[in-house]
Amino acid sequence: MLSESNLLVIAASNGENLQLAKRFIKIGDQLGTKSELLDLTSLDLPLYNPRTHAQNGIPSLIKQLSLKMAAIPYWVICAPEYNGSIPPVFTSTLAWLSVQGDDFRYLFNGRPIAMASFSGGGGMELLLSLRIQLTHLGAQVVGRQLMSNNNKPAQDTSIEDLLKRLMQMNPLEI
Repeated sequence: MLSESNLLVIAASNGENLQLAKRFIKIGDQLGTKSELLDLTSLDLPLYNPRTHAQNGIPSLIKQLSLKMAAIPYWVICAPEYNGSIPPVFTSTLAWLSVQGDDFRYLFNGRPIAMASFSGGGGMELLLSLRIQLTHLGAQVVGRQLMSNNNKPAQDTSIEDLLKRLMQMNPLEI
């Protein structure tokens, strides 16, 4: 599935991080990227469970989602911190995406990804955990990240800088 978009902005909450994702799209469009939003909270996916996977196989939505994600070379992930780590909606979606073939790293290996968070709990534990997970999957994670909250809102200049850094990276051919 070919996509005209070159930037996928993934929101792992339907609150402030969805609004942050929309800001990335707006600023990305101003920079000339063709962006697409993926709101994980809007997907009707079951919680990943190995028993469910064994009994029912992989949901058809995951196969469609995987094709869409594979076609877009650059990603930004906007996620809140949940209990000092990664939000369950992201973890569950990632689990489904990683069990669909022989290579669990398929969608991530060599892919440039930027990370951002609006979090009431600080966000640093999320960004550290997410960086470790994405790196394990083979992604090229942008060195700079964006962390914001009510006391320190994200600045457009920071979003722009992060997008410029991301778009200068080249996806690796693995």
